[in-house]
Amino acid sequence: MTKPIKRAERRSAPAGSVDYDADVLVLGGGPAGTWAAVSAAERGARVVLADKGFCGTSGATAAAGTGVWYVDPDPAQREVAMAGREKLGGYLQDRRWMARTLDLTYQQSNRLAGWGYPYPVDEHGKSQRNSLQGPEYMRLMRKRTKQAGVTILDHSPALELLVDDAGAVAGASGLQRQKGDGWTVRAKAVVIATGGCAFVSKTLGSNVLTGDGYLMAAEAGAEFSSMEFSNPYAISPAFGSVTKTLFYGWASFTYEDGSVVPGAASKGGRSAIARALLQGPVYARLDKADEDVQRHMRVSQPNFFLPFDRTGVDPFTDRFPVTLRLEGTVRGTGGLRIIDDTCATSVAGLYAAGDAATRELICGGFTGGGSHNAAWAMSSGTLAGQGAADHARQVGTVSGRRLSSAGTVGFRSGLQRAFEPAALTAAVQNEVFPHEINYFREASRLDGALARLDARWHETSAADAPDTVELLRARESAAMLATARWMYRSALARQESRGMHRRDDFPDQDHRQRHYVTTGGLDEVWTSTRPHAETSYAEAAE
Repeated sequence: MTKPIKRAERRSAPAGSVDYDADVLVLGGGPAGTWAAVSAAERGARVVLADKGFCGTSGATAAAGTGVWYVDPDPAQREVAMAGREKLGGYLQDRRWMARTLDLTYQQSNRLAGWGYPYPVDEHGKSQRNSLQGPEYMRLMRKRTKQAGVTILDHSPALELLVDDAGAVAGASGLQRQKGDGWTVRAKAVVIATGGCAFVSKTLGSNVLTGDGYLMAAEAGAEFSSMEFSNPYAISPAFGSVTKTLFYGWASFTYEDGSVVPGAASKGGRSAIARALLQGPVYARLDKADEDVQRHMRVSQPNFFLPFDRTGVDPFTDRFPVTLRLEGTVRGTGGLRIIDDTCATSVAGLYAAGDAATRELICGGFTGGGSHNAAWAMSSGTLAGQGAADHARQVGTVSGRRLSSAGTVGFRSGLQRAFEPAALTAAVQNEVFPHEINYFREASRLDGALARLDARWHETSAADAPDTVELLRARESAAMLATARWMYRSALARQESRGMHRRDDFPDQDHRQRHYVTTGGLDEVWTSTRPHAETSYAEAAE
């Protein structure tokens, strides 16, 4: 017998707005958000999903292909998969979480096959489930989300969370961009799956990833973790936005005069490229790829070649200028702190999944790239959706529950002139893009950047509310500003080099700092440390 689908209830609302009652509200329609919505609905919850763009097409995954940390449940293979990441991540991973993520990724990838995802097969006829093509994957996830009975609000960015008198999160409100009106969803639990923050750095699919969920969560009192590990830069053609760095493993890097950049490489040599870019242009050519590799490249990642084909450049024979684009917390490991196995945050009723949540548990202090992030989106989305549904069931009735808005920046009025979002975004980019500040970190440079960012925050938080047309952009720019402050405050707190966090003034890894850095706050940003979950002597033996 088919289990009946529970749908969110639409309430009567003023003309020009929509109003829903739901058990679970999911913010974000990428892989983590759709897995959370499906998982919550399968638990019997009435679910609404609100996406900033069109669920299934917006975000980093939908625009590209991605690897997946999919490993057969063979103990030896699992051991290799986990151990191979620990040194890179500075031994901050949690083995129990790594195992949970591998289990859930294996399970959900197999479900995708059952749902009809067209996995390729090898020459022996075995299905290859360690990569996904974004368009097909997200098209299928949208379909499954709708089939689960989830109400999808497209082009409906959330602007602020709603909280009850006890401070628990109980819904959100936002904009319907195409109609120019608003929406409100009262919910017993909310999942933040809005992605990370790439600071509008022109990386493929990341233009919508501006840290919005971070700001909303922080306004409700949520904490963050590992925000110092938020400075990955990806190699990209200077004339394009595709940041697929795998293929640069077959590249030679040269200065403008044709001489080789010493030590430059896609893996382990990106800092050499960054230092060279401080002096002038750097060029690449994929001249180490033979014809067979070239053919496989075009088949596996056709979108990598789009900017080259458009400009008439053959990347295998022609030199082309490259740059390093900041990917922030999209490829970093920082995000909302997870406090238990359900992906709950430090605020009651609020859950986090995907790039919006810290990936320290499986990646430690070094990016997992697309592969580990894709696995984390599946697993954390599943766990957060289930956890939110279970919490909603425990909350029971919410009749008579008084709710208030948690939003701050952009919602205050009667103060001083509203700030200009575009100018604020540019000011934040000036502090987070430069390699000499964010890549090659040092106390005096970080202090200087923080002083300027803090001054901007105090100006911004005291500014008047913008008009409705500018409200979304105002919130995005304020979210990027807040994210930069959490990043740099955490970077100052970790006085060592570990994972992707590199300090020129503390170039060595310090075994006494095998801990997590927690941060939070808006007007006053604070940091603290938490001990690592495991006892291990692996690092000491290095």
